[in-house]
Amino acid sequence: MSDKKPKILLVEDEAMIVEMYKLRLEEEGYEVLTTDKGSEAIKLASSEKPDVILLDIILPEVDGFTILQTIRSQVATKKIPVLLLTNLGQESDQNKGTELGADGYFVKAAHTPADIINEVKKVLK
Repeated sequence: MSDKKPKILLVEDEAMIVEMYKLRLEEEGYEVLTTDKGSEAIKLASSEKPDVILLDIILPEVDGFTILQTIRSQVATKKIPVLLLTNLGQESDQNKGTELGADGYFVKAAHTPADIINEVKKVLK
């Protein structure tokens, strides 16, 4: 394997969460791209081909479900693992995420950054 860092795209509109995850992921040796806009997330997924996408659902302009659907519908991005990272804990939201092709669904309040990093590592194996 090459020594290029795995690339993570973090799509999140809460600055504190972005900073916390970016710092932790970079400490773990990942390259981290961030955006708080859905349209930009889709462009970045296509242009940067991240190894994993951490995706919030509640976002300005385009919600995470729509982004996930778009990513899954495009040849260039459909195989990128997507972990939903959200405050939506409803079973219906989790089911929708799974139906749309999410590789994982995590409620922020129930998981630490360490939990999420462990999931990222599992997905990258």
